[in-house]
Amino acid sequence: MPARILDGRAAAADQRNSISAAVAHHTTHHGPIRLCSLLVGSDEAGLLYAKSQHHRCLQVGIQHELLQFDNSIGERQLLAEIDRLNANPLTTGIMLHMPLPEHIDAARAQYRIDPYKDVEGVSPANIGWLFYGEPIIAPCTALAAIELIKRSGLELRGAEAVVVGQSRIVGRPLSLYLNMQMATVTSCHIATRDLAAHTRNADLLIVAVGKPHLIGPDHVKPGAVVIDVGINKITIKDDAGNESRKTVGDVDFDAVAPIAGAITPVPGGVGPLTVMMLMRNVAEAARKQLDRKL
Repeated sequence: MPARILDGRAAAADQRNSISAAVAHHTTHHGPIRLCSLLVGSDEAGLLYAKSQHHRCLQVGIQHELLQFDNSIGERQLLAEIDRLNANPLTTGIMLHMPLPEHIDAARAQYRIDPYKDVEGVSPANIGWLFYGEPIIAPCTALAAIELIKRSGLELRGAEAVVVGQSRIVGRPLSLYLNMQMATVTSCHIATRDLAAHTRNADLLIVAVGKPHLIGPDHVKPGAVVIDVGINKITIKDDAGNESRKTVGDVDFDAVAPIAGAITPVPGGVGPLTVMMLMRNVAEAARKQLDRKL
């Protein structure tokens, strides 16, 4: 049988009502929740993501402000902007869009964000607390993947899980979370010699690399749950030779779907749910800041 499709858009819609209710309650009793996004440069993908954030914020009742800076902004000036937002009680969430120009230390800038306002959950402080299973705010892409794993119905305890890609905001947090859920976790990366030898054993296969169609049918165990975090733009040609752009994942969906037990599509899988998990983190950040004051 073909794989069950793990629909990220449907999962996001399910989350929206509870997030809207939490935001409305906070706004009524404690004042508005406000997300401030910082974008350095005019990166097209960053602008599209910022527009998506703005739309989702409006849907759930969160105020949103985009601060855009020229690529020439100095690190000291950017850090001063972050300090200003940290100190402003009206700003309850801060997001710093990546990538940053080479002359700015991204880790230093992320570390500067108050962990209670770090709505992406990517500051070193929050990643560190994740090690103890108690992050103030967890990484939103990892949260989206976890939600879809739950929807697959897979029992994680004792499962063989393989995570391909070990970025500090997706692969590593997911590997740590799965380990805490008593899965047996294999972490694969650029130095892994025989990728398929590992992935073919996986009951759960998560891929977050950024390489189109890296995973084919020979990599997948029949009936496995496949979570594709990759988002890649490729150029395709039709029979007439006309070129167009297409969004694909790290998994060859058409080839793997007949083998897998459940699979996320790209687009429409982890991506849209990640944006909604960001909204949930913004609401959670506001609540935790309130608790911190008590």
